[in-house]
Amino acid sequence: MLVLDHPDELDLPALLRPQDAIVCSQGLAEPVSLTTRLVQQRATFGPVQLFLGPTFSDTFRPEHGDAIAFRSYCGTGRNAALKSAGVLDIVPSHYSELPGLFATGALPCDVALLTASEPDAQGRFNLGLTRDYVIEAARRARLVIVEVSSRVPWVFGAELPSDIQPDIVVRTDREPLSLVSKSSGAASEVERAIAARVSQLIPDGAALELGIGVLPDLVLQALRGHRDLGIHSGVIGDGVVELMEAGVINNTRKLVDTGTTVAGLLMGSRRLLDFAHRNPCIRLAPASHTHDPGVLRAIPNFVALNGAIEVDLTGQVNAESLNGSYIGTVGGQLDFVRGANGSPGGRSIMLLPSTARNGTLSRIVPRMPDNVVTTPRSDADVIVTEWGAAELRGKSLRERVAAMIAIAHPHFRDALRHSDETLEALS
Repeated sequence: MLVLDHPDELDLPALLRPQDAIVCSQGLAEPVSLTTRLVQQRATFGPVQLFLGPTFSDTFRPEHGDAIAFRSYCGTGRNAALKSAGVLDIVPSHYSELPGLFATGALPCDVALLTASEPDAQGRFNLGLTRDYVIEAARRARLVIVEVSSRVPWVFGAELPSDIQPDIVVRTDREPLSLVSKSSGAASEVERAIAARVSQLIPDGAALELGIGVLPDLVLQALRGHRDLGIHSGVIGDGVVELMEAGVINNTRKLVDTGTTVAGLLMGSRRLLDFAHRNPCIRLAPASHTHDPGVLRAIPNFVALNGAIEVDLTGQVNAESLNGSYIGTVGGQLDFVRGANGSPGGRSIMLLPSTARNGTLSRIVPRMPDNVVTTPRSDADVIVTEWGAAELRGKSLRERVAAMIAIAHPHFRDALRHSDETLEALS
């Protein structure tokens, strides 16, 4: 193992080969010192392919497509700019399938770039911020380069497996990336109304899956009066810390991982990272555990909370594309939806504001304009807007149309009732 004391010592042209497939840790775990070096030296080692998760740094820009072919399973975060510029190719995959795609080589990896904490007393590195597909990618890689920083938390479950030995370690004191949601004080009345409606659908003792952002944080705030909540999620943010500290989230009623908050990614501020550091009440787990419908169905009262870009009148959900632009992801939505639907007492809840573009565009639509369906209507359970909750499970098409129009913004209800697509659906 070669140990470098500064990223400038990393000579990528001597290590990379033309057309190499590179995979880097995603989200806040992006090894920024390594990816910055990659961008700086890109003209000297020929074209390469780079697989990304959601990005929140300023490292990658559209002009870097001159030597780097970007690929990702999502268009979220800073990926949106790459996709808009035409330099990002989307792999439409369920999140739960990504580790297997890397394990079989269907998604290639020649070089893995990882972020890790300082090794423990046994010499084991800890990925700290993520336990995801990068493990399977690294297992097939010719070269594993790890950026190590004392600022990365040590988190249970995120230990680098012993069969993966870094070839090069680059030491830094870099602070990990941070993701701070908009403060609750800046939330709109629409967002607050949605959160309040969602909270009424969640019973005491429920186990939650939720994303990050204003709406999930507002939902968590609305649950402060609940008891014995649990977390089994693909990602957690700062809002979970608040409720764990308050004792609202204690995971005591979970029949799987009792007493422990389980997630695949940490996506928050320094507060979350410090809280998770060596905290036995938080564990990171691979998608084979966080997203497995069999595991989810074994958790009573499992509630999946997911966002949507738009929902049609029969319950089809689009969480990927808007006006031809790929801005979202397939991700784990359908994994969690089906797990929640199979859980005893479980619920799958889709939440979205009823309008976009300052109220000029309805997000309840007669038909998906881009023909993109992330969750099919056969899996639909509850759709929530600021105007109410549409309970769709067991409903006929006619009943669904009526329920969805009732939660659309009043300005658009007549147009939805009389659209050709609506009449066709009811014929």
